[in-house]
Amino acid sequence: MNLITINENNIHMVLEITEENQLKLLHFSALPFHREEIKARSLEGSFNLVEVDIAGLDRPLERHGTKYIVTAPGYRMKYKNHKDYHNSLGRKLEFITFDEETGITVTSHIQFFDGISVVRSWSEVLNNGSEVQTLTYISSFNYTGIEKEGILPRDKKMSLKIPHNSWQREMDWQTYTLEQLGIGQSQPVVEQRSSKAVGITNTGNWSTKEYLPMAFLENIETGSNLFWQIEHNGSWHWEISDQSAHLYLALSGPTETESHWFKNLKPGESFLSVPVGVGVNHENFDAAMGELTKYRRIIRRPNKDNESLAIIFNDYMNCLWGNPTAEKEFPLIDAACAAGCEYFCIDAGWYCAGPWWDNVGEWIESKERFPKGLREVTEYIRSKGMIPGVWLELEVMGIHCPVVPRVSEDWFFVRHGKKVFDRSRYQLDFRNPQVIDYVNGVMDRLIREYGIGYIKMDYNIEPGIGTELYTDSIGDGLLGHERAYLAWLDSIFTRYPDLIIENCSSGGLRIDYAMLSRYSIQSTSDQDDYRRYATIAANSPTGLTPEQSAIWSYPMTDGDREATVFNMVNAMLLRIHQSGHLGNINEEGKALVREALEYYKTMRADIKEALPFWPLGLSKFSDTWVSLGLRTKDKLYVAVWRRNSSEEECVLPINYTGGRNCTVKCAYPSFNECSYSWNDSHKTLSVLMPKQFTARIFEFDLQ
Repeated sequence: MNLITINENNIHMVLEITEENQLKLLHFSALPFHREEIKARSLEGSFNLVEVDIAGLDRPLERHGTKYIVTAPGYRMKYKNHKDYHNSLGRKLEFITFDEETGITVTSHIQFFDGISVVRSWSEVLNNGSEVQTLTYISSFNYTGIEKEGILPRDKKMSLKIPHNSWQREMDWQTYTLEQLGIGQSQPVVEQRSSKAVGITNTGNWSTKEYLPMAFLENIETGSNLFWQIEHNGSWHWEISDQSAHLYLALSGPTETESHWFKNLKPGESFLSVPVGVGVNHENFDAAMGELTKYRRIIRRPNKDNESLAIIFNDYMNCLWGNPTAEKEFPLIDAACAAGCEYFCIDAGWYCAGPWWDNVGEWIESKERFPKGLREVTEYIRSKGMIPGVWLELEVMGIHCPVVPRVSEDWFFVRHGKKVFDRSRYQLDFRNPQVIDYVNGVMDRLIREYGIGYIKMDYNIEPGIGTELYTDSIGDGLLGHERAYLAWLDSIFTRYPDLIIENCSSGGLRIDYAMLSRYSIQSTSDQDDYRRYATIAANSPTGLTPEQSAIWSYPMTDGDREATVFNMVNAMLLRIHQSGHLGNINEEGKALVREALEYYKTMRADIKEALPFWPLGLSKFSDTWVSLGLRTKDKLYVAVWRRNSSEEECVLPINYTGGRNCTVKCAYPSFNECSYSWNDSHKTLSVLMPKQFTARIFEFDLQ
């Protein structure tokens, strides 16, 4: 028996090479390792660092159902060697295990990041044998014993937060006990085996249509927690279940059972799993999200947009609603300029005379909408000191797009010998070089001929499990497309490094860090009720960094000044995605928008470095009071929303002053009309907001 002990960035990691020469991951926690906490009678078949499944191999007698335990050859993989070195990011571990019978070798990569309690983990499978092997599952991270710390039964100490995600209801976190999820155990631990797993899955190209690819597991007894994100823009799966008297966590990309994926590996061929980020903490949810925020900033493409936090005006929400014309745009451009916006994006419909949904794909402006061409409008935008942008949906072609009859079928996803379509659009296949040439031509023309500096890249369909063309499996066709799309994005940003591309998928249905490690900004929602949007805005720093979180602000033409303020507060601690018909709102409303944008420009440099916190906890859509905070070294910013509360007062715990003296002011709006008081001894901010559906921004200076 040989222990490998790693203590790095407040992560305690312990592996064991057993007498049978198998490699076991015994510990991954913010707390030190104690051997007596392992209750399993034997490590055989469990605690594997990696699970890998190859078709045609028997699995030992084990009650597993479809759980990813006792995989074959995963259960019998032997330790070969490992590397432990440092690179520019931090410490790097590479553990190599192998199966002699099949020739399968797996390298488990674990990348640490200096000063951050999160690792990035992925697996590389190589066929060193003489026969083709069919890979049906590979874990990116696998850890048994996630509940082992402490002495209480797991029902009494474990809590799991899962972020549900849906159109107009993004980042809706729910908290569960293990009993509620069907894997509880209130009695002393025994080596009982079940077929039940808590499995959270996405299948398809909308990566977050039901859940964000992340979660937070807390041990309330010990104060330790484990949190993770899967960094993939398509099918993914994670599960928690029981094995050997413990619970395990398995994270992966696509699988055969859940997403119709498998991969044939010829001798000498290899496969990389999708990367995942896994962190530990022994503080609280706020601190965990702070670590995840720092990690997301490290793995993200360096870009000017996340440094400058430009203010974008988009003419869609509560404004033109996808029906632009040159005549409508000119007064909006003037109003956006007067308000202080820096980019102006022409949204959907600019390329078609009438109904445009099933016509998308050619991307040539409509002469009916723009009689003198799109360039006339984009040049006018630039003459006002703003950078022009347009809406695109490059991954699809409408069923009535004039390009479709002119191209071959293999431009598109195909299943059962027919083109796949959803909502009157076909899905383009980015593995096809001709597709890449076509979309490159569109991008080059818009940027070079029209001076476009901003793209709202939308995506409004779900093509399902994948494509059957040129692939081992339908799911692998999807995976190949998704990786080709990411490679295309990389090439675009290499050619146009200052171009801003917004990741939009009917709002926030692709909030994942495969995409967000490339894109600088993310549409969080198409929620058109600003009162409900407060919950999405407040919770958004769980799913992405604040400086990438684009929040619509759309003052209503018939709204009073508190409605305007509420709209602006929704966005002011994040990325302002300004809309609303600014030319048609009253003068007081215009002044309040201008005041908000002026204040934002004074504090946005703090947003890009700030870490989030939640004085009232994460928001639910039913909450009558909502709050989000950002903390920097010397400043705190706190947004407070009162919705339909019957109470005028709210007391907010503010636990991030570090014992320093502070001064508090209501930073927005200037007319205020609310009372507030800072209680230094209790570290609470009391606010009295007399009217329902009002909101305020408070700024704390720490001395």
